[in-house]
Amino acid sequence: MNAAATLTIACTACDAVNRVPVARLIEAPQCGRCKQPLFTGEPVALDEAGFERHAMRAELPVLIDFWAPWCAPCRMMAPQFEAAARTLEPRFRLAKIDTEAHPALGARFGIRSIPTLALFRNGREIARQSGAMSLAEIVRWAHAHAA
Repeated sequence: MNAAATLTIACTACDAVNRVPVARLIEAPQCGRCKQPLFTGEPVALDEAGFERHAMRAELPVLIDFWAPWCAPCRMMAPQFEAAARTLEPRFRLAKIDTEAHPALGARFGIRSIPTLALFRNGREIARQSGAMSLAEIVRWAHAHAA
């Protein structure tokens, strides 16, 4: 990707779609509409509409944790996934989808086991891994599959 290349990134605060030069990702870009930071170091909770904006329309790789509140391994991995957001942003957007609250998304992607991490780029799923992972494993896995 050349230095003039841009990425489409949805704002987690107002859902506006922003075009950000790749070279400026590390400069804490703000939303053009609401002026909030585009990256907060925390995973964003997505519903169906949010999934469309953040994963299907955005060009930035999106790492999604499909989980449910009753799932003990999901709860065990949650702090690791939150720490991964602080480590992987702004090269990735990290998001969570509660498959109990949004079963259509789980069904759409054939989620049979949780937690499941799925990596999306340009609206396509490019990798998937089921089972709880540590921070180091999440970061290593994301980098290995985004390359």
